[in-house]
Amino acid sequence: QVQLVESGGGLVQPGGSLRLSCEASGFTLDYYAMGWFRQAPGKEREFVALISWSGGTTYYADSVKGRFTISRDNAKNTVFLQMNSLKPEDTAVYYCAAAILYQQLSARTPDYWGQGTQVTVSS
Repeated sequence: QVQLVESGGGLVQPGGSLRLSCEASGFTLDYYAMGWFRQAPGKEREFVALISWSGGTTYYADSVKGRFTISRDNAKNTVFLQMNSLKPEDTAVYYCAAAILYQQLSARTPDYWGQGTQVTVSS
């Protein structure tokens, strides 16, 4: 069964950090570009970050640039999102996604979506 499973979400105070993980099962991530998206209540799902299959190229939304870092460990079939200096506006359900082509991530039409993990930033 093909799955992407996110973990690492939770409640954190403003200024704190969290590290999200996304582990694939049923397929290998080696040849997929990977992305993180988020969706806050009442809002559309938005792009957060992506990483190329090799890990050599990354892109970030302006709202998270300099605070979030996407990385991958293909040997572990896992992608990570390190989130630092968290703000209340980062509160959302975070989803990972796998796509053969970058364009699929830009269009929010990846091959696979995870089920999401809740991140809440609040004092």
